[in-house]
Amino acid sequence: MYGLLVNSVICSSFKYKSSLILASYIDILYIQRYFFGKKNLMIPYDKREGKIWYNNDLVDWQDVKFHVLSHGLHYGSCVFEGLRVYDGEIFKLEEHTDRFFHSAKRMDIKILYSKEKINKAIKKIVSHQKVQNGYIRPIAWRGSEMMAVSAQQTTIHVAIATWEWGTYFDPKLKIEGIKLNISNWRRPAPNTIPWDTKASGLYMICTLSKHEAEKQGYTDSLMLDHEGYIAEATGANIFFKDKKGELHTPIPDSFLDGITRRTTIEIAKSKNIKVNERKILPEELPNFVGCFLTGTAAEITPISTIAEHKYKVCNVILDLSASYDKLVRKKKAA
Repeated sequence: MYGLLVNSVICSSFKYKSSLILASYIDILYIQRYFFGKKNLMIPYDKREGKIWYNNDLVDWQDVKFHVLSHGLHYGSCVFEGLRVYDGEIFKLEEHTDRFFHSAKRMDIKILYSKEKINKAIKKIVSHQKVQNGYIRPIAWRGSEMMAVSAQQTTIHVAIATWEWGTYFDPKLKIEGIKLNISNWRRPAPNTIPWDTKASGLYMICTLSKHEAEKQGYTDSLMLDHEGYIAEATGANIFFKDKKGELHTPIPDSFLDGITRRTTIEIAKSKNIKVNERKILPEELPNFVGCFLTGTAAEITPISTIAEHKYKVCNVILDLSASYDKLVRKKKAA
């Protein structure tokens, strides 16, 4: 009975066509939270239906496989991207593909397809899956020909998946603001890792930080860099607003300079809001009156709490968020 009710809610909520079931993990969490109060209900990503672009072929979603002895699984020789689809349009496709190839080059992973080919493949899979508002995940990794630190003779595999996806955080938190703790883990020094890439191994401490934050009742975690300055959240950049209305954001010299971060700076400057890119100490946290995260998944999400520090979800932040939403949904705005 419970399973039938879940399926009924899911189907009615997302208006599925035929057998295509592409509800996001977050959307399922909302359903279980508000309707059932359960914590473990979700559609596993390997149980969904449709197609995935895999090494230049469209493969049935549940038939996409790779070997357990793949180098990318054991040694982290894997890079990925995350893109958004809004009203059927892919936001900043070329910028994300450029970063995908930059990450691959830094990781000594030679993608056998051109940027143009990957862009066409992304458009193709989005069209095939009929995704209107969702997420896209391109990924490249080393295969299973070699199982050692050296892996120069491995095949480079590429896959692109896409699915309908709502908001990264609970929608009401976009108004109320999320709560962050301060992680015990720090972003490593830039001479120790390929810090300006979306390489899978770089997210290990992000997962550990977020898990610890969730266990403590927080939504996410603020990470410092190797020198003790404020860096970013586990998967998003951070901005602060001072009493004068100016914005402050850390210099991305040991962590990813997010595409949404750069877009937010452009929006702020268009509104004559001064943006200070600088080193920020955690001791400065009490001096700010507002703060927010930016990211492809997070979009622009206000923060209400960092450890013991409280912040207001002010009109400036809400206006930036509204302007970002208008930008990404050009069809709707037109």
